[in-house]
Amino acid sequence: MCEYVSRILVDAGYQVSTAANGREAIALARTEGPPDLLLTDLKMPQMDGDELAGRLRQTAPDLKVLYLTGFSQALFSNRGVLWEGEAFLDKPCTPPALLEGVSLLLFDHVAPSVPGVPRLESVLRSMFVGLARNPRRDVV
Repeated sequence: MCEYVSRILVDAGYQVSTAANGREAIALARTEGPPDLLLTDLKMPQMDGDELAGRLRQTAPDLKVLYLTGFSQALFSNRGVLWEGEAFLDKPCTPPALLEGVSLLLFDHVAPSVPGVPRLESVLRSMFVGLARNPRRDVV
């Protein structure tokens, strides 16, 4: 899922860094600085996405968060509401929904500069091509 989401965002022109878990995401933010947007699953081993967002917000209080989850009801049962700068998408989501969610959080509207959504087969084919690391990241 991480590679699929990353490829959609990269193909749409976003600079993306990925982490396999919460600890890696925190280490990445320490070395490269906080991302403009954290896209995370809610339920993860060792550290859930809500805890990850909270830890990253200790140094980046305005961090925007997009939860991509199959457990959105758990998010609301734990907190009741989303905070400003947060949104969620239920899994599975479509590429257009993902791009719209990212754009709305980053730009407060659907960015006209985001190119058309890549075709699913090109995304899947390109998942097996090595991802270039970008010096600046929009999403982690």
